[in-house]
Parts: sequence; structure tokens; C-alpha cells
Amino acid sequence: MPLYTLTYDEGVQGWPSFYTFYPDWMIGMNNYFYTYYQGDLWRHNVNQLRNTYYNTYAPSIMKSVFNELPLENKLFKTLALESDDPWELEEAFTDQQAGDFIDAAWYEQKEGDWFAFLRSPNTVPLAAADFPLRSVNGIGNSTTIDTTVPAAAIINFSISPLVEISSIVSIGGDLYYNTNPRIYAGEILEIVQDYPNGDNYIVVDTTVAAATAPVLNVNYFFTAKNQTAESHGILGHYNVFILRNFNETPTELFAVRSDVMKSFP
Repeated sequence: MPLYTLTYDEGVQGWPSFYTFYPDWMIGMNNYFYTYYQGDLWRHNVNQLRNTYYNTYAPSIMKSVFNELPLENKLFKTLALESDDPWELEEAFTDQQAGDFIDAAWYEQKEGDWFAFLRSPNTVPLAAADFPLRSVNGIGNSTTIDTTVPAAAIINFSISPLVEISSIVSIGGDLYYNTNPRIYAGEILEIVQDYPNGDNYIVVDTTVAAATAPVLNVNYFFTAKNQTAESHGILGHYNVFILRNFNETPTELFAVRSDVMKSFP
């Protein structure tokens, strides 16, 4: 566990900040703050360079939580900063989802505040917690699988009775099979639905990283879209978020808020 220096602020009557430096000794004298570290004596707050201690830089980090109405399941859709500078969202997670991220360049400034949508990273294969999301959709059981095509597999589905490959399944999406364990088949290259000629199949690239070509003819298949493109927020009862700022000059973060809606599954 990393060591920190915890500071007390008389103005707020509390301990608001953790600093990354951890000196061997410290003392206040003649209105200056001194520390002793690895045989050297350092005087603090003597230049305009921020976040650099003992010639080592570290970003500013702020961690907090949105937890209004904690018994209701909610969708946290955006992040808004009342700040003079955009802060990178290093991570946001709830009791049900994790991994949302916002680069500082993704914010838009409106009326003095910074706004951005919460976006999920696109992880392939999906993490176990991502399979229940709405961006994952079932297709059905295959009838036969042709793996004689170089670097690909043709997944055939029944026409009578019809296993419809719905319009929500798209080229570039990721195809999975089985339910326990769930196995990544690869990226969808082609979708053919020519019922009069007896064609109802998906062509999948099985050479992409982490893909495993199906062996059995009959498997249950489902698809997942790009998690970043399909991001609609982060679902949960609360939302813990961690912000980072890399400025070496003074910056102010006054408030953080989020557009939240009640989830109706």
C-alpha cells in the first residue's frame, strides 16, 4: 500500500487532502514548511510549480460518489464539471458496472461548464459483468458450421423453422457462443439472409485475437456491439468516480454533477 501525507485544514476543520510525498521528518518554522527526505532538506511552497515533490511529479486526483436515492437503480449518463479546466475521468464504477472513462479532450464547454458523456471501454472478449447489458443480443442455435473457409467460419441457421438474424446484428460486431462458459467466436464479416436460395448464415473472422472457432455444429450464438459506440451511461444504485488533472499551474474544481435517470428494466 502506498504511503501518503494527510493534511489538516483549519478552515474546514477536517482532513481534506492526501499528498503523494512521505518525508522522514517535517516542521513548520518562520512561516515556512520544511521536510527532510532521504538526507536532503526541502522548503515547500517556494515556486509556482504544482504537484511536484522532491523533483517527482504526480497528477491531482479527486475521488467522490453520486449516491442520491441509493435504493433506486439509475442510469448515470453524463458528467459535468464546474471548473476552469476539464479533468480526465480516470474511472467510474457502480455496484453493477465498472470501467467508464472520459478523456479530457472529450469535454465540451457550455456556459462555463465542461460536459461529456460517460463511455464504456470496448473490451474484447467481454468481461463477465458485461454480458447482461442491453448491447448483448441473442440470435439462436446454429444448424451447421463450415470451417473450411480460410481464416473464417460460416455459421448456418435454420430457415424452417426460421431463426431470424435480426437487424440489430451488424457487420463488425462480435459473435459469441455457448452460455457456460461463454466463448468468443470472432468478428462478424458478413450476414446473408437469402431464404429462397436456402441461405441464412453469418461469416465470422476467427483469426482475431482471443477468438476460438466453434467445433460443434449446434451452438447457441449471440452478439455484442462495440461497447464504446453503444455506451448509454453506467447503471447502478450509486456511482463512484475518480478525476485526474495534469496541470502544473493552479486550477479550481468547484462542483461535479451528473445527468441521472431512473432505470426501468
